[in-house]
Amino acid sequence: MAYTPQGKTRERVWRFVRERILAGHPPTVREVQHAMGFRAVETARRHLENLVAEGKLRREPGRARGYSLAEETGGVILVPILGRVQAGPLTTAIEDPDGYLPVSMERNKGELFALRVKGESMVGAGILPGDIAIVRRQPTAESGDIVVAMVEDEATLKRLIVRQGHMELRAENPAYPPITVSPHELTILGKVIEIRRYLESTSLGAI
Repeated sequence: MAYTPQGKTRERVWRFVRERILAGHPPTVREVQHAMGFRAVETARRHLENLVAEGKLRREPGRARGYSLAEETGGVILVPILGRVQAGPLTTAIEDPDGYLPVSMERNKGELFALRVKGESMVGAGILPGDIAIVRRQPTAESGDIVVAMVEDEATLKRLIVRQGHMELRAENPAYPPITVSPHELTILGKVIEIRRYLESTSLGAI
C-alpha cells in the first residue's frame, strides 16, 4: 500500500468521524480502524487522540461511542434518543435507546434527551407523530410550557397549565380531553425545547 502522509491520513479520519457524528452515529475506535483500513486498532486510537488534542473532538471516557464534535468545530453535541412518548392518551413509559441526535451547543443549557413522538394530541402546536422532541431535563416548568410528564408510571407530552393548586396537562387537539392531576401525582421529566421533523427516511428512522 502506498505511503500516505500522517496529516492527510488524519484529515481522512477527521472527515469520516465528523460525518458519522453529524449523522447521529459516532463511530467506535474499531469502526474507524476498519473504515480507514488500518492494520492495528491502536493506529486509529492514536489518530483520534490527536484530534482530541487538536481541539477538533471531545472524548467522554468509558464510552465506546464517546467522541463528539468540539465547540470549535461548529458547537455540536450528541443527544441520546431514549425512546418514545405518547402525545395522546397516557401510555406506559417506554425507554428504548435508539441512537443520538446532533444538537447545537447553544441549546445545551442543561442535560438534554430526545424522544420520538407518538399520537396526535399536540398537532395544534405543530407536533406531529414521528417528530423527535428534544427535552431539557428539569423537575419544574412554567404554566404554558410544553413538557414531558409522568402520571404514576405513565408518560405523556402535553402543555402544562397550573391553576388553583392543580395541574392540567392540556392537549392541542380538541379530540383529546385535558388531564387534571394534583401536584403529588405529577412528575415533570423535562421541558420540550425543540422539535425535529424528517421529510424523508433517515438513519434515525421515523415512526
